[in-house]
Amino acid sequence: MYIAQKLRKTSIAEYLLYMWQIEDLIRAYGCSIGRIKREYISKFTNLTDEQKEDELDWFDNLIRMMNEEGKREKGHLNINAIIIQDLTDLHQQLLDSNRFPFYNAEYYKVLPFIVELRRKGNADVGEIETCFNALYGKMLLQMKQKEISPETEHALDEITTFVGMLSDYYIKNRDEGLDFGDDE
Repeated sequence: MYIAQKLRKTSIAEYLLYMWQIEDLIRAYGCSIGRIKREYISKFTNLTDEQKEDELDWFDNLIRMMNEEGKREKGHLNINAIIIQDLTDLHQQLLDSNRFPFYNAEYYKVLPFIVELRRKGNADVGEIETCFNALYGKMLLQMKQKEISPETEHALDEITTFVGMLSDYYIKNRDEGLDFGDDE
């Protein structure tokens, strides 16, 4: 919870990837709050008892949402899907505006990688979610200490830059508002 709160303020991309990891962690513990308390939260020696209770409540709420939304086995919580949609909407606004040429350039730089990923995976998934799926996949491969080809590593580096730029614009738009201008 504390990590999620910090990331939500500083990097929506990192927050979203973290939340996807938390969804998988909950599934790994069989959506059992008892197991999460015993086998996961109890290991946080840097947290006070009150903070551990806050973490436990947070996990309990996430488990409840996963159960209510039918996400025990797979899929992302609606709260996370909404963020993907917000990022997708912002992405389109940035592309439609002539005030963000660097963003447009970065998008067209990664577009071939996105097209290839969508061709290999689920073509029904939008471009932004495809980017996040790729980054999450890389994170999982790294955790398993699996090799990533140089070509894939290059594509993921480009996607990381692009998603980082989108994330920065999201935070700026949330905190200050972006001027998209009247581009008619």
